[in-house]
Amino acid sequence: MATSSTPPVYNDSKPGVFRRLDPAKYSSLGDFIDEINAPDNRDQLVKTYGYQQISGGLTGFLSLTGAVRASGTADEVQYWEETRLHQYATVAPTASAAAAASTFVAQKATGVASVLRLNDVVLVGGVDRFMVTAITPTGEVASTATANYTFESLASTGLTASVSTASVNLPVVGNLFAQGSDQNSGYLESNVIKRTNAYSIIKEVFKVTGSQATNIGWINVGNGDYRWYVKGEMDTRARFLDKREMVLLLGQTITSTLTGAGAGVTGGEGYFAAIENRGIVQSGEINDFTEMDVLITELDKQGAAPEYAMYVNTSQALAIDDMVGSMGGAAGFASATVGVNAFGGRGSELGFQSFVRGGYTFHKHSWKLLNDPTLLSGSKYLGAMIPLTTVVDPKTGNRAAALELNYKDTNGYSREMEHWMTGSILGVNNTNVDSLQFNYRSECALVTRAANQHILIKA
Repeated sequence: MATSSTPPVYNDSKPGVFRRLDPAKYSSLGDFIDEINAPDNRDQLVKTYGYQQISGGLTGFLSLTGAVRASGTADEVQYWEETRLHQYATVAPTASAAAAASTFVAQKATGVASVLRLNDVVLVGGVDRFMVTAITPTGEVASTATANYTFESLASTGLTASVSTASVNLPVVGNLFAQGSDQNSGYLESNVIKRTNAYSIIKEVFKVTGSQATNIGWINVGNGDYRWYVKGEMDTRARFLDKREMVLLLGQTITSTLTGAGAGVTGGEGYFAAIENRGIVQSGEINDFTEMDVLITELDKQGAAPEYAMYVNTSQALAIDDMVGSMGGAAGFASATVGVNAFGGRGSELGFQSFVRGGYTFHKHSWKLLNDPTLLSGSKYLGAMIPLTTVVDPKTGNRAAALELNYKDTNGYSREMEHWMTGSILGVNNTNVDSLQFNYRSECALVTRAANQHILIKA
């Protein structure tokens, strides 16, 4: 075997290191060992924007209002709401009449139910009392679209209400009959309103490869875990829950014919749309008690609950603070025991401040969703006022949930919050793909009962 007279050199240092030993090029010890020292790493992940997940606003509503999660077994939720016990008559006078007129004729407005019968007494102009003395075509309750009613005043003098040909709503305040007269043959039928709301399907995915799943990073993503994909999966879940909540809040019934990826997509009426369609919409911020009193007057008309939760953005919250503060001790925020009925004495702990006005208690809370610049901050939505209908009505003792979250469910299979994994890593082996996909799916619908008692604050 041939041998070499030159001994081998065992040196795994980089050539650049030797060049640095030249006194003309050497500058510091740090230059020599900068590839050896570990960086001075801080592994804590800083919450630059605080706790960002907004899911909890709607679910907070559900908790506060005593709403339940209910399962559904059809493509839409069907529910019923009663109409008002007393309905006004909508008529259009056939001719204008001066303020002193003692009689006039009006026609039933098209498309509305007839509620007038002979001998009914109505209030005209909010003060004058008139009786229905004739109906043509003949009948106690005219059902045709062209029915005419003759109204005659109960008083011969002092009439103040003028009559125009514009459609007008006349409250029916009672009826009067002569001695020995027969019962009226016509009667009023009770009515209900059928409402439906379609389910919305929300989906999300997150994916990690096998190689990425075994990488250890610099950041502690929680509980001493340095695998960055864990952070990605947690954030994906949080985004999914936020988007599901926003779909239930901001969703609207789809009436357009969508094409492409939108073909066949269905969507239900969200909370904001329900109030816009059937509820009370406050135009602009509430800045003083004059505006608040207008809303309270409207709540009285709607038979509203005595307690409300106000979820508002920062600007509206500050305006309410100023409004209540301007009243001093006479109408300031309640003490630390606020919201005993609604929150079991934990109102302050939950971040609520409360004040009382006009027999109503309002619990104010800042709404993260409306303050997030990447979501609804800068939108037209400033807040909402939700009736806490778990409070028992002092007269009837009735309870009714203001909001109800429905999800598809049958025979033990629930689509409220589905989560499954597909792949071949991290103990999951149902495909041959060298990755793991986290899947999320929910099919749900929100029912807003008695939307007429809810208030949406909108710019």
